[in-house]
Amino acid sequence: MEEPAVNIHPTAIVAAGAELGPGVRIGAYSIVGPRVKIGARTVVGPHVVIEGNTTIGEENHIFQFAAVGAEPQDLKYRGEDSVLIIGNRNRIREFATLHPGTAGGGMVTRIGDGNLLMNYTHVAHDSILGNGNIMANGAQLAGHVLVEDFVVIGAMAGIHQFARVGESAIIGAGSMVSQDVPPFCNATGDRATLHGLNGVGLKRRGLTAETQAALKRAYKLMFQSGLKVVDAAARIRGEITGVAEVEKFVAFIEKSERGVCR
Repeated sequence: MEEPAVNIHPTAIVAAGAELGPGVRIGAYSIVGPRVKIGARTVVGPHVVIEGNTTIGEENHIFQFAAVGAEPQDLKYRGEDSVLIIGNRNRIREFATLHPGTAGGGMVTRIGDGNLLMNYTHVAHDSILGNGNIMANGAQLAGHVLVEDFVVIGAMAGIHQFARVGESAIIGAGSMVSQDVPPFCNATGDRATLHGLNGVGLKRRGLTAETQAALKRAYKLMFQSGLKVVDAAARIRGEITGVAEVEKFVAFIEKSERGVCR
């Protein structure tokens, strides 16, 4: 089957050197820089600016007024040839801002597949956003943030630089997250504290009742037993075996450098 042709609105500006895959659509008054690569069937709405060394995958939809690939908002940035890499099937809504990496953070900002970035969201330099995440209106990732998969970040929430948010966690609206949020947990407040597991998220992921019960037990041992992390981890591993999600939960906490929300 023949791929559809590229469709560029007459008022759009696509620089020589830009690479557009089959079926890409560029809307009115949008600007695409000379080192931008856009994969097949991606739709770029009107008044979008995509610049820098930016690679965008297939079947994304970038809505009006988004700013993708502009210089990092980092005073240490000295024009290094850093990159922004965006995967497939993402929805990047109005006024979202996404920036490439810096020399101080590995030179790459990376966004995975199937994410929804709502209005006014921000992904700063050197951040890693995994797959299937939702960033609600005004949610902000500072530099060097890691967000794993299937995370929900509520409206107006802010994630501190170098913080990590684990798989299937949920961040409440308006929260200020200054420490790591373990996988499968609910963190809310200023500064964010844990409020148990993300029960709705676990059900949506299709985790069995047995796995959910094992995670609840692990959570209680880690955060409600009064044990030190090393002792809680040892007890969890001794009492709960063969549950991959529990091991992810424990390993994430053990690797924390900022400390975890409690």
